[in-house]
Amino acid sequence: MRFMGGVLFPLGVGLLLLGLFAPISGIGFRRGRLGNGFLGEPSKIPTLQRSQQSEDLWFEQRLDHFKSSDKRTWQQRYFVNADYYRNDSSAPVFLMIGGEGEASAKWMREGAWVHYAEHFGALCLQLEHRFYGKSHPTADLSTDNLRYLSSEQALEDLASFVTAMKVKFNLADGQKWIAFGGSYPGSLAAWAREKFPQLIHGSISSSGPLLAEVDFKEYFEVVKASLAAYKPECVEAVTRSFAQVEILLKHMIGQRSLDEKFKTCTPIKDSIENELDMANFFENLAGNFAGVVQYNKDNSPHATITIDDICDVMLNTTAGPPVTRLGLVNDMLLKESNTTCLDYKYEKMVADMKNVSWDSETAKGMRQWTYQTCHEFGFYQTSENPADTFGDRFGVDFFIRQCMDVFSKNMDAKFLQLVVSGTNDFYGALKPNTTNVLYVHGSIDPWHALGLVKSSNPALPTIYIEGTAHCANMYEPVKTDPPQLVAARNKILKFLAKLLDGYTSALM
Repeated sequence: MRFMGGVLFPLGVGLLLLGLFAPISGIGFRRGRLGNGFLGEPSKIPTLQRSQQSEDLWFEQRLDHFKSSDKRTWQQRYFVNADYYRNDSSAPVFLMIGGEGEASAKWMREGAWVHYAEHFGALCLQLEHRFYGKSHPTADLSTDNLRYLSSEQALEDLASFVTAMKVKFNLADGQKWIAFGGSYPGSLAAWAREKFPQLIHGSISSSGPLLAEVDFKEYFEVVKASLAAYKPECVEAVTRSFAQVEILLKHMIGQRSLDEKFKTCTPIKDSIENELDMANFFENLAGNFAGVVQYNKDNSPHATITIDDICDVMLNTTAGPPVTRLGLVNDMLLKESNTTCLDYKYEKMVADMKNVSWDSETAKGMRQWTYQTCHEFGFYQTSENPADTFGDRFGVDFFIRQCMDVFSKNMDAKFLQLVVSGTNDFYGALKPNTTNVLYVHGSIDPWHALGLVKSSNPALPTIYIEGTAHCANMYEPVKTDPPQLVAARNKILKFLAKLLDGYTSALM
């Protein structure tokens, strides 16, 4: 996905996995997720960061929850914050679900959920997702080992963890557990309530896609709409810039001009006949816009460039023709990811992704997340209409080819349709069979296209925040938050109060 929390998930876009060598390396935004996952850390403002850290704790977890004869176990990382815990039989327990990146201890004392915990006197726990961060169930990330990586195994991990923590902290049966998650963990939060209602009393699902989809063409439709919401002329300029790239590709002089404008690591002339290289090239350029849109103005460390910034560049006619301005946007994103050149070579990307070592750059989550998209979700963020803004260079076949080249030739189009259909059948897609879950999305976030944003069923409440991006409601509140975001957080607080009815707030 770029779900890539995110995400995503995923897939589809971004500053390419640029290798393992420091001078040109760096994972930017690809397949809907950033190099460190969809969510990142809770605040980028020093005055809002709380210095006290939570130590790494470890929980013995089963490797395979679905094979009783397999007794193998591993150590899963988790964090605890009991600073606000009203240690009585009615106090709630808040569970932050980790996702497709390393879990951050900073979330134990920052972020909107911590303010809710202070309000209700909750015990706060965070469980890192298997195969991400320091939670290593297997010796390496071989394709054979990755068969133990799935949302179903992760949900079973959560159930085992909740059961064990009840014993560890001597929790009463009546204490209510509330799950929190953003992006892919937002999906998990909803599914945890659906699959384990006896353990999870309710959930706040933020920016969680519920519909698995192989060809996630809606992603870039939302990207365009979000750019247009700033200025319609921005989309027109981007469209012209991509058309000019196509024109320059037809001639040797134009190809050299593109090398200069986009700081390519290798000359385009060497790849002009390689459709996979060129698909990667265009996907990276489109990903520059997708990454900015997905995290636009979030109070998160990765939201340093905004839609306003890139559209202002694209509309600055004094900087040159649209293709030159597109190069300037690319410069901004290369600099943000601490990358010196644009590496679009397909075979190099595949070789990097095939590295199964926990010490590899792709082990920070990209190999694992790509496997999950190939094995469960799809989420391929495509553009295959030659008349469209981002052109027709990276259609769904391009992403399915990656599944086959990185993991298994068996992961073909038929396989993807089968597993994605199975995921939707298992979880219910946009018709979940559950209660006590609040689904929160932002209008700018492309992932809302796969989420529950509107519901006529009172049992499936939603909050749709105009003008906010991916997981915006989860980050540490700031005084400059728009009023609709402030209102959304207040609605979440009221929803929690309703779920926890009968418990007296710590602040009341």
